[in-house]
Amino acid sequence: MTDGPFIPPERAKLVERKTAWARERRAPAGRGDPMARRLPPGQHRVRDWPVLDLGAHPNLNPKDWRLSVEGLVATPTVYSLADLAAIPPFEVTADIHCVTAWSRLDNRWRGVATRDLIAEVRPLDEARFVILKGYDGYTTNLSADWLHEPDSLIATHWEGKPLTREHGGPARLVVPALYFWKSAKWIRSIRFVARDVKGFWEARGYHDVGDPWKEQRYG
Repeated sequence: MTDGPFIPPERAKLVERKTAWARERRAPAGRGDPMARRLPPGQHRVRDWPVLDLGAHPNLNPKDWRLSVEGLVATPTVYSLADLAAIPPFEVTADIHCVTAWSRLDNRWRGVATRDLIAEVRPLDEARFVILKGYDGYTTNLSADWLHEPDSLIATHWEGKPLTREHGGPARLVVPALYFWKSAKWIRSIRFVARDVKGFWEARGYHDVGDPWKEQRYG
């Protein structure tokens, strides 16, 4: 799992370019922007939503999508979109901070709070980390504590509309407190584990935590 999905040669070049781009871009926040104080160090504000991924967009029928919450939990559970809809809905407005130096402010998300999912599956005491996997084979890792953050969620809607395929629909993880590579698109599984396991980008030099306010871009 630490090596991540197989990447064909044409996509490997894309990954290489993105890694170089992330290391080189350090655009400062615009001084005339009254929202600049909300930008972490090294970030600049954008108003569009750039699409960054490994080059594959899984074509998931919403009726077939499933999220498995598994590992060191008392009640392993597989959720459909209908199952998520039965959980009290959660809405939050939060910012996106990408490691490639752009930030998009005031995104309106709707879905299910990750802390509500945690309450249902009841992680064991030794479950200190999670490994997240997407339908594209992408993986990333988190301390389980980040799923307790008040604005972390499994998002199904953005700006009042169903999440589009290119942005991780029908459902993705959103952890606004961290750089956005930690918010796995096309989320397929959340596995609770006792030990930390590096994900795709972490195994390639990205920071294990990814706090934008501490500029934790690289380990």
